Amino acid sequence: MADTSFESLADSLLAALEEGIGDHIDAELQGGVLTVEGEAGVWLVNKHAPTRQIWLSSPKSGARHYAFDGASGQWRDTRGGDDLLATLSAELGVALAWRAP
Repeated sequence: MADTSFESLADSLLAALEEGIGDHIDAELQGGVLTVEGEAGVWLVNKHAPTRQIWLSSPKSGARHYAFDGASGQWRDTRGGDDLLATLSAELGVALAWRAP
């Protein structure tokens, strides 16, 4: 994936997450880092350009890395697990949706 494609996908994802989560929980996107403050603690979601991944730091599931899977259109856990939206939806109790532009 080219750098510009990654940046576009990652920025689109982070903006959608801020909007979807922000309707229910305190969420702020600044400088490519989404900070979510919930009852269980603080979640950080950020883009990591060198690896072309989205990184999640969660008080519930720890640190995870997600790579975009073009076939499914999802950000998949690099260690084989749920996609990012499913993980965040379950942990935050918020229904989230995103489609690759």
